[in-house]
Amino acid sequence: MFPEAEYEGPEPASTVRRLQQLAEQCVRSVPACCGAVATLSDGDGGAERRTSATHPDLTALVAVQLDSGDGPIRTALDSGEPVDAADLLTEERWPDYRAVALGSGVRASVTLPFHRAGMDITLNLYGFRPGSLGHAAHGCVAVLGEEITAGLARDRRYRAALTEVGQLATALRSRPVIDQAGGIVMYVLGCDADEAYGVLRRFSQLTNRKLADVAAGIVRTRGRGLEKELARLAPGVRNG
Repeated sequence: MFPEAEYEGPEPASTVRRLQQLAEQCVRSVPACCGAVATLSDGDGGAERRTSATHPDLTALVAVQLDSGDGPIRTALDSGEPVDAADLLTEERWPDYRAVALGSGVRASVTLPFHRAGMDITLNLYGFRPGSLGHAAHGCVAVLGEEITAGLARDRRYRAALTEVGQLATALRSRPVIDQAGGIVMYVLGCDADEAYGVLRRFSQLTNRKLADVAAGIVRTRGRGLEKELARLAPGVRNG
């Protein structure tokens, strides 16, 4: 099995398309469902969230929850369980969300949470009639949500693996240059390898440049003109 990979970077357009397909499939699968919204965010509590809705007006039901910090989405993610609001006319939870939903003609909603590979995904179904979505959380909608979530997790792990491969390839290409620069620093300062690489790292940090770029510059000049700077970065090293 693959470990849960960490991934940093924007979600691709394919992710948004999958969320849209999920929302549309749920509406087709549940006769009482008048619309659906699928959301995706990183599972670190961040406010950034991808949203795909079957109707533009439904995005307001997500926006009000983000603004208030309360609602079925937050409740479902915190509990890890589906949240059913059978009749929003008599619902006492989430007053801001309830007001917007009723203003849109929505009387019932159910929210299903899914978590995998550092992602929080919710599937939100809405109905015009109270009590119309009571069984939706445990039927084909849950299966669809699990399948889409698993697919998005595989995609994210794949992108993370590609990023890691690229980083390793870059490191392998850079290593010979860094080794050459280390040898030059050893010669200029009369120090050992560990001290030379310490000088290179400090040079990289102080100049806010990549270690490979610093090394390439030293190799290109053979260290000429950098003797004083290198010595300053190697306190206690005897200049040979």
